[in-house]
Formats: sequence, structure tokens, C-alpha cells
Amino acid sequence: MKIKKIVFSVITGYWLLFATMGCGYTTRSMISDKFRTIYVQPFINKIDITQETDVGSKYKIYKPMLETDVTKAVINKYLFDGNLRPVKEADADLILKGEIVEFRRDPIRYTDSDEVEEYRINLIVNIKLWDNKENKLIWEENGFTGDYTYFTYNTTMQNVTKKTDDQAVPEAIADLARRIIERTVEQW
Repeated sequence: MKIKKIVFSVITGYWLLFATMGCGYTTRSMISDKFRTIYVQPFINKIDITQETDVGSKYKIYKPMLETDVTKAVINKYLFDGNLRPVKEADADLILKGEIVEFRRDPIRYTDSDEVEEYRINLIVNIKLWDNKENKLIWEENGFTGDYTYFTYNTTMQNVTKKTDDQAVPEAIADLARRIIERTVEQW
């Protein structure tokens, strides 16, 4: 009987040990403790609006002041996240550099009368994260994308939110900013 109690205690002890050592979750950032601040360099617009797309003879589209809106959204998202504090370039531990290389609005779904019912906006950037103190590239991502899918007012679907391009673009910018911040504060 005493052996059964010992075996039971050992098994229970191991079970509790493994149960508490399992998957852990933290809301803490995975970035190094030496990085506390970031400077977001204003995004540069590198969209070549004179270049034809691969869809017939259409030219690339562009929204005025898109680079300013992206820069502001990224800074605001860093402020909201709280892991890295946006500061002036001279005071920053990290520098985020980015350029907008493409802005696309792709039709996804059509009505029976061949009108576009659903679009996806893709905002594509190239970004680099630099260690400002050591002047060293930490990581680089080309073709980094934020997107947003929306229904137009042509849709015949019920119970969907219908939007215009002007309402959808800020959503794509917000998605891009969220992804950039996640890429920055997650483990590299």
C-alpha cells in the first residue's frame, strides 16, 4: 500500500511538473532589452505610375499622400503597442526604413452582370530595420504586404458592409502598420 502511495505521488508530481512547464504565453515583446526606442523614417513612394501593369494596358494606380499616411499609421501603431517608443533619429536605438513599391486594387468577385462586387487592396512595401547604435542591418523584408478586402456598392449580397475605395484604403494601411509592428517586436 505504501508503494502505491509513493508511485501515485511520483506520477502526480511529474504530471504537475509537465503540465506547468508546457506552452507558455506572454504579452511581453521578444525584442532585445537593449532596444527601447525607434525612429520611423518617412516612407518613400517608389511606385512607378508610368509603368503598365500585367493586366492589359492599364497603368499602376496611386493614392496621393499614401506615403505620409503609411508613416503616420506605423508611428501611431508603435505608440499604441508600447514596446518601442518612437523618437527622433539621433535618439533612436532602431531605425525603420521603408518604401512603397506597389499599390494594387484587384477585383475578386463579379456580379452576374460583370460588375466588380468585391475588391482587395494590396499595399506592398520594402522595409529594413537598422540598429542605429551599431549601424547594422537587423532584418530586411521585400514585398511586405498589407491588404484589405471589401465589397462595393454593386454587390447584391445581403448583410455585408459596403465600402468605397476611400473607406477601404485606410483599412489596408492599418493592416500594413499592424504587420510591420508585429514583424518588428516578434523574435527575429
